[in-house]
Amino acid sequence: MRVSIPAGVAIGLAALFSVYHLFLAATTLPHALEVGPVVTCMVLYAAATGLALFVPGRTLPLWATCFSLATAVVMPIIAAPAVELRSGPGYNTWWIAAVGTLMVVLVVRGRAPFAWVGVGFLAVHTVAWAGLGALGSLGVLGSVAWVVIGTGFTAAMNRATRVTRDFVRAEQETADWQAAQDAHVFERQFRLSQTTRMALPMLQRIVDTDGDLDAAERAECLHLEQAIRDEIRGRSLLSDDVRAEVMRLRRRGATVQLHDDGGLDDLDIDDLRRVHARIAEALHQAREADNVIVRTVPEGSESAVTVVGLRLDTAASESAALGAGLDDEDGDEDDSVVVWLEIPRHEHA
Repeated sequence: MRVSIPAGVAIGLAALFSVYHLFLAATTLPHALEVGPVVTCMVLYAAATGLALFVPGRTLPLWATCFSLATAVVMPIIAAPAVELRSGPGYNTWWIAAVGTLMVVLVVRGRAPFAWVGVGFLAVHTVAWAGLGALGSLGVLGSVAWVVIGTGFTAAMNRATRVTRDFVRAEQETADWQAAQDAHVFERQFRLSQTTRMALPMLQRIVDTDGDLDAAERAECLHLEQAIRDEIRGRSLLSDDVRAEVMRLRRRGATVQLHDDGGLDDLDIDDLRRVHARIAEALHQAREADNVIVRTVPEGSESAVTVVGLRLDTAASESAALGAGLDDEDGDEDDSVVVWLEIPRHEHA
């Protein structure tokens, strides 16, 4: 974000002043000692001003800056000999104000050092040509003053731009922080409500029986504890259908592992629903599996989720029922694959 007046207004005002100087120069032609140098200065000034005003970009290119500075140096040198100094100031020294206007344009276009060189040369040349008193009578001090004002105004605008940019950045960071906090609160409330919905009936049963649960109820507590872990470790893999199928497999005695590594974060809602439906279908088909693993695939792969269902040998099945080897995904050589499914990230036509 940049603090500034409209570019069209600024360019229009500068162009109006420049045309006014050229008009004054045209009125002095009948009284000039030599017309050629004055016309040459008019052409150079028109070209330099046009470049300084209309070359695109916030900062004037170096080549255009050098041309403007060269014009500011050349104009006093070739125009002064063609001017007959009178007792008072006149329009025949139009080029002094014109150089000041051109240097102000350089200041606004981000080339203040060049502008100061230009008005400095103008002042030195005027003193050498017409004496020290000519600085005030011919308007050199006015040109210097306009450059000073332009430099201060530009510095103030640049500072205001930086401050405004800092405020905008701080506002954006605050909005991002607030959005992140809102997301955390929503996620926490959603997880708490989900956990409460699953565990509240069993917690009420524990209270009613004073903790005296039978074997089936204790097993159900373990299943609920695993379901709560699923909400943390496999959150993007879960839907109501997937939760129901996972609980059905666990109640049958199978071991189910859900691992969400963030591979579904970039999916839109339609693809995510399709993936959930395929996961639920694969879990339903894994009725004979003793160990089922559902894992997301990192981004960049064609597949989004891999579902593997294994039927273990007798010894391994007993170990799995006792909770041993839950994180062992390699399996034994005697394990047989019941389900192997790779769910694509996007549905192919």
